[in-house]
Amino acid sequence: MLDVQIEPESVRIDSHFVVSFKRTLRLPEDGTLHKTPPNFGVFPIYRVEEFAGRLPKNWQGERSVFIPMYQREGLYIRFDNEKAWQPYAVKVSIGGINAISGEPQANTLRAEPQDYLVCPPQLWLDGIYTDRGTTRQFLATPLGQGETVEAALSGSENVGGIQLTIFAPKPGTFPENAPETKATLRPTAFGRRRGPETAEMGLAAGAGIKQKVLPDPYGIETWDQNNFAELTVHILNSAQFQSITGLDTPATTINEETYAENGFPWFPLYGETEQGDVSPSDLLAGVKTVGEIDELKNE
Repeated sequence: MLDVQIEPESVRIDSHFVVSFKRTLRLPEDGTLHKTPPNFGVFPIYRVEEFAGRLPKNWQGERSVFIPMYQREGLYIRFDNEKAWQPYAVKVSIGGINAISGEPQANTLRAEPQDYLVCPPQLWLDGIYTDRGTTRQFLATPLGQGETVEAALSGSENVGGIQLTIFAPKPGTFPENAPETKATLRPTAFGRRRGPETAEMGLAAGAGIKQKVLPDPYGIETWDQNNFAELTVHILNSAQFQSITGLDTPATTINEETYAENGFPWFPLYGETEQGDVSPSDLLAGVKTVGEIDELKNE
């Protein structure tokens, strides 16, 4: 089975496939399809087992962690593979809803339509996949207010957080050592990416971002669906993080000046290639964004 190591700023699979959660700007819902926003560092990762007596019992699990986020803060998921010639298949769910297909979370892969990522060539995911070449930004929001993708598609908010399932390739599919052509296979990064009482948060949809979900270049038969690792990532708001851990909420480097420098309006905190992309989900296409939900509340 896949080896999983939980580190302070990332999760490492088989010592060389690294998943991290990046802090970023909240983009304005102005009808513009934005470029991927800059990276402002990682969200720190904490093991649930280290605070077991202070967290809900249903959070317990060998590979259960949590991260602190401010309300309406933006996040994207980064995938780095130090052995790029040995890719992995990754399913991403938010609140138990597949972020690519809009279907309920399941630990099996589906080819038609494709409901998973292949990393590499996919290096990150900015949000839910709502249309060809388009994702809707991941934004943190408290459970119980009906703003999450989970609420929109399941009618409830009982799961929250992020769920990852990572599948290994079948043995012998890819070489153990880097081939001589490794320079052409190794992916490059897309530039330099720069409240409420409810304890747990989920992810809502935000502004549109230009991003393709790349098709599986190897085929679904490449992946060993009996050899996978699961990771559950809970999200705590800043106040509850302090109360539960006794630690100060990690400071954000994002402020009003940061937004101004990047040409975006201020929101207070409360890999393109020539390849095509997979067919988007009709389910996720209809999910209302945080801005649209706010407008409905104010009517």
